[in-house]
Amino acid sequence: MLYVTEDQVREHLSMHECVRLMREAFAALRNGAALNQPRRRLILPTGSVLHSMAGAFGKYFGTKFYSVNPKYGVTFFFFLFDAETAKPLAQFEANHLGQIRTGAASGYATDVLAAPNASSLAIIGSGFQARTQIEAMREVRKIDDIRVWSRNPAKRDRFAAETGARACATAEEAVRGASIVVTATPSKDPVLESSWIAAGAHVNAMGSNWAARRELPSELIARADLIACDSIEVAKIEAGDLLLAPVDWSDPRIVDLAQVERRPEGDPVTIFKSTGLGVEDVAAAAYVFEKLA
Repeated sequence: MLYVTEDQVREHLSMHECVRLMREAFAALRNGAALNQPRRRLILPTGSVLHSMAGAFGKYFGTKFYSVNPKYGVTFFFFLFDAETAKPLAQFEANHLGQIRTGAASGYATDVLAAPNASSLAIIGSGFQARTQIEAMREVRKIDDIRVWSRNPAKRDRFAAETGARACATAEEAVRGASIVVTATPSKDPVLESSWIAAGAHVNAMGSNWAARRELPSELIARADLIACDSIEVAKIEAGDLLLAPVDWSDPRIVDLAQVERRPEGDPVTIFKSTGLGVEDVAAAAYVFEKLA
């Protein structure tokens, strides 16, 4: 069985390729040619949590396992198998694999849902996931204005200097007037207000995948013209942004991203609610495996 390191994932999987892979994975979900299993969590009294999420795509299936403890951090691993024989093929160090595929999924959603001429980007958050969100937005749109806000001024300034963004003193300063907004935070409570979101803007909410946490306020959920979930099945379990609004799951505004092929007419406010899918990891890992095998 092949052992794949973080450095090998970084070497062989570009954002350009990863956005393409996410496009293919969601097309396969739409056509019934891919499978996804919602995340499962084992929660210990120590505060440690074991997460697992699985999927199948093309000739492969696999599972990502990751362990989290609020004091000691998080570690990701992914295991890839042959779909026909169930033979184990590769074990991945998967921190970067998860980071880049999460960014690429937002990139694919943005390519479908954001205005074609969208050129300004607001990022709320300056941590692990925010960097690949910027990279993905640059892959699908010609971005000439990036603004960032996060709670820690030193981290915010360092992130801005390293990514070419402009550090803002407030979240409102970052968000107002932006044509694309990304929330990439661990916040339990909304990090922006609906009134800050411009008509025609697209929002990628990717920081929360727990039922009791949300980054978006109920007013914005109610206002949005279209809310695309990476998976409604998963969103019903862990998308706090929607569960706490709360939403009516029969609302036709709420759809699976796989079923969306174009931006709605007019000047809509659109939201991509990302929780992360195992099938995304399979698609990305399979590509790297084929480069190395």
